[in-house]
Amino acid sequence: MTGTAKAGTAGQRRTVFAVDQDAVLAALGEAWADGGYHAFSADHGTWSAISSAGQVLTRITADELDRKIRAHWQAKQSQGGGR
Repeated sequence: MTGTAKAGTAGQRRTVFAVDQDAVLAALGEAWADGGYHAFSADHGTWSAISSAGQVLTRITADELDRKIRAHWQAKQSQGGGR
């Protein structure tokens, strides 16, 4: 079973589970920029971000990346490395 939903302009369709990468990248940037994360990207099935220390964090989905960043940020806070 394949579901579709209208996206953007009339006649354009995408699958229900398709992700608006630009919107998700903007949301990740907005959520994590103050925490010291930047350069969010989604290339070739890999979502990534770079920490202020230069560490590259990657995951397969945006949700997994968000959880990875949260865990990384929490570990940084518990070590006294927070901003």
